[in-house]
Amino acid sequence: MRVVRRSRDGLMTADQSLLDCVNGEWRNGDPWRVMRIQSEFVEGFDNLANLGPAISLFGSARVTPDQPMYSMAYEIGQRLAAEGYAVITGGGPGTMEAANRGAFEAGGTSIGLGIELPFEQSLNPYLTLGITFRYFFVRKVMFLKYAQGFVVMPGGFGTLDELFEALVLIQTGKVTRFPIVLVGRDFWSGMIGWLRDRVLADAYISDADVDDIPVTDDLDEVVDIITARKV
Repeated sequence: MRVVRRSRDGLMTADQSLLDCVNGEWRNGDPWRVMRIQSEFVEGFDNLANLGPAISLFGSARVTPDQPMYSMAYEIGQRLAAEGYAVITGGGPGTMEAANRGAFEAGGTSIGLGIELPFEQSLNPYLTLGITFRYFFVRKVMFLKYAQGFVVMPGGFGTLDELFEALVLIQTGKVTRFPIVLVGRDFWSGMIGWLRDRVLADAYISDADVDDIPVTDDLDEVVDIITARKV
């Protein structure tokens, strides 16, 4: 089953319209917008309710098939599918495509949760279910609600956004402590070092907040960490 919405050329996306309202437009538009937001939540819940165990994987859309991270994401997708997990990504190209492709070609469940953007970005072709959301915050709930763990590969602002949102939810007890695994020591070591040397040293976070974030290049370790918490 595939559920796909695409933005219309020349029009603002739903998020842009929501956040850029001027001249009191919200007074007339927002009450109806709430209904659209509600329907998007309902649609996501309905389509993903019977998903079963799943892992959300985040990473850059800019990775190309000839780069090592593409191959690693592909193998992670394969291995997670072999362990009985559905693989959830943002549904786009790059790392997301690689993980979806690995799961799809292994005969597993491959989920893409896309987002309506001002520029066209279609869902990748390696999905058993693809949903394109209008609102980022609805999409974020779906990534978190239906996952039993997170695999985070090198990426940009979007990847960092998903990572830190998940860390905040774990830190504040909003979600149970299931694993987050960072893949790529060279990429993540500087950030982890900064968290320890500055954020932890200045007492803005606690030791446990950093200690619970494993970083690895070993795909066996990725799978072991994920499956150790399997429910």
